[in-house]
Amino acid sequence: MMFCEKAVELVRELQRLSDGQLPAFNEDGLRQVLQEMESLYDQNQADVNEAKAGRTDFIPSIKLRHSCLLRNQRCVTAYLYDRLLRIRALRWEYGSVLPANVRFHMCAEEVEWFSQYKKSLASFMRSIGGGEGLDITQDMKPPKSLYIQVRCIKDHGEFEIDDGTVILLKKNSQHFLPRWKCEHLIRQGVLEHVLS
Repeated sequence: MMFCEKAVELVRELQRLSDGQLPAFNEDGLRQVLQEMESLYDQNQADVNEAKAGRTDFIPSIKLRHSCLLRNQRCVTAYLYDRLLRIRALRWEYGSVLPANVRFHMCAEEVEWFSQYKKSLASFMRSIGGGEGLDITQDMKPPKSLYIQVRCIKDHGEFEIDDGTVILLKKNSQHFLPRWKCEHLIRQGVLEHVLS
């Protein structure tokens, strides 16, 4: 097996998927890359000690292994960073609650990062908008009208709008609601926009 092959495969794995998709966290592949890096580092340490003793014929192999270490490091960083960018985009797409099939592909650290990002974003949104807060995740596309016709795809329960009206969202029921109040429910798959 060639040096850095597993690390490059991690990056290719993400490249094969479109931007909106999150593949399962490749813990096994990451562990193999880290083991390779540890092995390369240990070999370099032994050869550096030999080179200090005057064996200059070890210097090219030291440089090769060091370059491999740096490449592995860049590939692992790119893999983890790309996954975080995808997870951040999912927050904007789905809202603060991710579907179970998406969470299933995340490792525990990514779930924790998502939770922290969600809290930071909520804190920021509360701090702007003149004391009342402003939900910047709404209206990702400019609305054509303030109210839209929606159909409930699955039972959701009671839903309160700003004027205090409580609406029961039952499967197959249709409602005329403020766009900004139901946009998150549309993204979560609870409601669908009925085009007239």
